[in-house]
Amino acid sequence: MSERLCVSAADFGDFREGGYVEAAIQKAIDHCFLNGGGEVRVPGGEYLIRAVRLRSNVTLRLMADCVLKASRDINDYFILKNDKIEPVDESELSEGPWIRNKNMGAFTDFPILGSRWHNGIIRAYKAKNVEIIGEKGSVIDGQNCYDEVGEEHYRGPHAISVICCDGVHLEGYTVINSGNWANHVMKCRNVLAEKLTCKAGHDGIHMTLCRDVIIRDCEFYTGDDCVAGFSNFNVTVLDCVLNTACSAFRMGGTNVLIHRCKIYAPAKYLFRGGLSLEEKVSGVNAPEGAHHRFNMLSLFTYYADASVDIPVQPGNIVIRDCEVDGADRFLHYNFSGNERWQASRPLESIRFFNVKAKNIAMPLTAYGSPEVPLKLEMKNVDVSFREGREDVTFMHAANFELIRLDGVRIENSKADALIKIWSEPGALEIEDLSSPVSPEKIMVKAEEPFSCKAI
Repeated sequence: MSERLCVSAADFGDFREGGYVEAAIQKAIDHCFLNGGGEVRVPGGEYLIRAVRLRSNVTLRLMADCVLKASRDINDYFILKNDKIEPVDESELSEGPWIRNKNMGAFTDFPILGSRWHNGIIRAYKAKNVEIIGEKGSVIDGQNCYDEVGEEHYRGPHAISVICCDGVHLEGYTVINSGNWANHVMKCRNVLAEKLTCKAGHDGIHMTLCRDVIIRDCEFYTGDDCVAGFSNFNVTVLDCVLNTACSAFRMGGTNVLIHRCKIYAPAKYLFRGGLSLEEKVSGVNAPEGAHHRFNMLSLFTYYADASVDIPVQPGNIVIRDCEVDGADRFLHYNFSGNERWQASRPLESIRFFNVKAKNIAMPLTAYGSPEVPLKLEMKNVDVSFREGREDVTFMHAANFELIRLDGVRIENSKADALIKIWSEPGALEIEDLSSPVSPEKIMVKAEEPFSCKAI
């Protein structure tokens, strides 16, 4: 077998520090692709870049201290439009603006996989065996690219956008100030994301309609959700650090394992939606100040909107051996009807094992669906409430088949009830519970209407 082709992008065109280098990178990628695959190396240095398209059987390797600074011109990211090597049918392309679809909880062009919203600095589309590998000090800087007709009327391209691919390996690079999500992965199989770092910007990694995904040894310091997505099957997240001004996990899926993760607040970076229009247009980095929000909304928020089909019943989500400090909520599952992001298929089951959570500020919300009542299990779980929030009820629940508490310890609580319910009670199983609440107040029927703010 012949050796795999390995080339330097610097040999394929104008390649100087401070200049735009995407043309040379694209030529090197195309050369490898047309010769059966290979590796494209981008040397160390600081370069400007417009969009590039990664192709099947090609590795893009960012060498040590390679910094790619993205164009802030949104028109530089329609890379699929004029591709001569792998043409994309016009029916798959759209430059249309983002428009909220109130019924779907998303935007009208989301199903068009070549739409403006799916643009990325580095993207792969309908490819096999693609890799983006970053060596020490490699950075992709989205420069907070602004798009006045993008999502929420300011978000630009994702840093990495990988769609309809089989065999995806993302490793080692750092993404900062991404215009939208740092890593967008949709309709992909066999995905490995490891040793990634994401700072500021929006979601760290967001997966939709993916199967067989491993995310490990990553660090996410994001203004938006750290790890997100839904309608996924077989997802493992392990040994990651998560710090956010939104939710550490905003997820739905089937067979999801979250293992040995450290989750903490306050957030290092704010959610950019709270910036002024002037700040969004200028691309300023997230400023500090009391008028900005840095709290973490939730350890785990369920996610299932109607923008795509969910063919498999969501459930068997397991969170184990994790440490949590400062999340406002431990669990946010609210199928009561007031959240568009939780309006498609409900969640069947979620379990927490060996989790220590301190400085919680709000009740754990476990509001299921009458058609698919929730099964919630917590074993060897410690929860302590934040100073000043000692009167908070541990859990708000409705439409559950089973709540099982085994070895659960609740500290710093002065609440008058452990669990308040808004439906006819399902089964409650308790073993080795440590709580200051009196036994007759373990589970009580709520007198007031259910209220939970959508997040």
